[in-house]
This record gives sequence, C-alpha cells and structure tokens, in this order.
Amino acid sequence: MMQLRIAEVLGTKVPPISRLLSRAAITRLSAGVLLVSLGACSSGGRPNPTPLEPVQPQIAGRQVWSVRLDSVRFPLAVAARDGQFVIAGTDGTVMALDAQNGAIRWRAQAGRSLSAGVGSDGRYAAVVTTANELVVFERETRLWSAPLNSRTSTAPLVAGERVFVMGVDRVVHAFDVLDGRRLWTYRRAGEPLTLAQPGVVAAYKDTLVVGQGASLVGLDPLKGTLRWDVPVTSPRGTNEVERLNDLVGPLLRAGDTLCARAFQTAVGCVSADPARLRWSRLAGGHNAVGGNAELVAGADASDRITAWRSGAGEIAWTNERLLYRGLSAPLVVGKTVIFGDLEGQVHFLSSIDGRVQLRLPTDGTPVVAQPVVSGTTTLVVTRAGGVYAFRPE
Repeated sequence: MMQLRIAEVLGTKVPPISRLLSRAAITRLSAGVLLVSLGACSSGGRPNPTPLEPVQPQIAGRQVWSVRLDSVRFPLAVAARDGQFVIAGTDGTVMALDAQNGAIRWRAQAGRSLSAGVGSDGRYAAVVTTANELVVFERETRLWSAPLNSRTSTAPLVAGERVFVMGVDRVVHAFDVLDGRRLWTYRRAGEPLTLAQPGVVAAYKDTLVVGQGASLVGLDPLKGTLRWDVPVTSPRGTNEVERLNDLVGPLLRAGDTLCARAFQTAVGCVSADPARLRWSRLAGGHNAVGGNAELVAGADASDRITAWRSGAGEIAWTNERLLYRGLSAPLVVGKTVIFGDLEGQVHFLSSIDGRVQLRLPTDGTPVVAQPVVSGTTTLVVTRAGGVYAFRPE
C-alpha cells in the first residue's frame, strides 16, 4: 500500500467568516458562489481589541530574518519541509525560503492571483488561482495546470506523487503530480451549506483524511473510496445556517490522534487507528486548533483561548487577556503556544498555564497564516506580505 508523503503544512489564518457557500447554488451561478450573512457575525460590530498589557519576557527570542511578498489576501497555508518554507503571495508568486537564513531557494509564478495554497512535499508545490485553476510546480518549473469546477479556499495536499484538491463544495479530486491526469473524484451527499473557508485535507499513513461536514473521513488515496467516517460533533440549531458545523482546516495531527474544530460548535479529536471519536467538547470559534501530543489549543470567536489536554479533552487552562485581537490559529512548539494577532503582534504563551511569556512585533498588519516551524525557526506571515522568522536564543 502506498505511503503518503505529506508536507508539514501547519497553518492557515482566515479572518472571522460571515459567508457561506450553497452547494445547490453551484449549478445555478456561473461564479459558483452564494453568499449568506450570519447575523451574529454581520451585525453589531466587533468590540475593540483588548489593549496589550506590558510583558516582562520570560523566554528569549528574536527576529532572525524577513522577506516580503506582494500581499496575502487569500487563505495561505505555509508548507515547512526539508529545511525550507514554501510560501505564496496574492499576485501568484510562489517561492521556497531557506529556514535558516531566508535565502530564496527557488521562485515561480502562477500567472494569476491566488485563492488557495500552498501545498508542497518539498519537491512539488501546488496552488489554486482565482480563475479556479490548479497550478503545479516542480521547484521553479511550472509543470501543468488543470481547471477546477468550483472555487477553492483549501490549500492542495501534495503527497505520494499525487495532488489532492478540495473545493468549497467539499468535492475531493486527485491528480497525478507528474502529468496532471485526474485520477478520481469523491463526492458525498451532505449538508446544503458549506463554509467558503479552508477545510481539512491531510494524510495519515496510507489514508487521505478530509473533512466532510462535521466528519473526518478516511479515503483510499489510490481509488478515492471510503475507508471510515467519524463525526466530530452533531448538528445543532433549528435551520441550515445554525446547523452549519464544517470542519475547519488545517488538521492537527499528533501521532495517531487527529484533531479539528467544527465551525462555531466544537473541538474534537479522533483516533485514526482504529478510527473512533476520542473526545469532543463544545467550543465556538472560526479558526483551526494547534497542539501536540499533550495539548490542543485554540481561540473562540471572541479570542478567548482554551487549551485542552490531548488525551481526554479536559480543560488545562484558559486565557482572556487577548480578547477581540483577531488571533490566528496557534502553533504549539515544546512548552510554547504561539498566536499572531490583527496588529501583527506575535504572542508566545506558556503551554503550562497560558501566561504570555514573550511578545514580538511584525509590520502592524494582521497575521494571516497559522505560524509554522522548521527546526528552531518559527515563521509568521502578515496581510501586507511580511514574512518574519523568529528563533529562540
């Protein structure tokens, strides 16, 4: 059985979502998109960000290098693999940066602005343009492109010499990475509404893991057939909008445990071998969770941070000192939990008790991707296209 080689795609930062995609609308609208406002998100306005308290550094760290992209106005996932970060900008620029010093290893151009990316296994990289075109590179060489049937906001997964793509309609496609042949398509009847924000496309050993509604679904990557289906939570509410609970990507994988947030409803973890629900906890929020073998952490819609113990889902700690600061999905590295915010501040919290141990600035614009790590270098990316690498001392 083929073993999937998955790039360490650790993050996507997306602003709070107030728009949904109707699957039924795909057949009626040439753009394929129906926008629906969520009353809770679109009325009343958001409270002002909580002012930052002075921080006496408890750990040492500093910025070690930076580069700049055009901008990042799409759901960016940064791939960290083989000592490099693969990133992309709104204008279609794709490039690999040396994690140690920020040197550009290669640079390519998709030819159009981007709607999703980047997926990479270290050799191949894939993005999706606003023209619904999947573009695949072998380092700086553009190999091929293929049209997609729907808008895409989830970064492609490049693994096992295949490229896996999921549109906002949650239909999954597999392509041969060498020549672009479409190998199979997976469709599952589901909820009439889906989120127009990144979903889950990941790998666990020889299984492709995708989000379908509130379920984690395991597929055979060779055939696109179903292996298992585990709901993370159950629908709640009296109408389709209230019952919307799509899984938000990227997926957190820690050993054989797979964890994800269900939009506005819950955070849960699934054991992949055998496939079963390990735990699920009610928790609002729009962004993905981060974590490791001991801890799962994330911020809710008001940016109240909660950390759960990975084993059974008990709350380890909470932090309400960064409310309404537009926090990114977090990265958990060792004993540190790292969030970016809407003012470009990077917050380093203790994984033991949630206290802020260090704060470092960027360019003053929102951090738009989940922080990622390669070796001892942590990378964050901002809306203005600032790419900042930090390292402990």
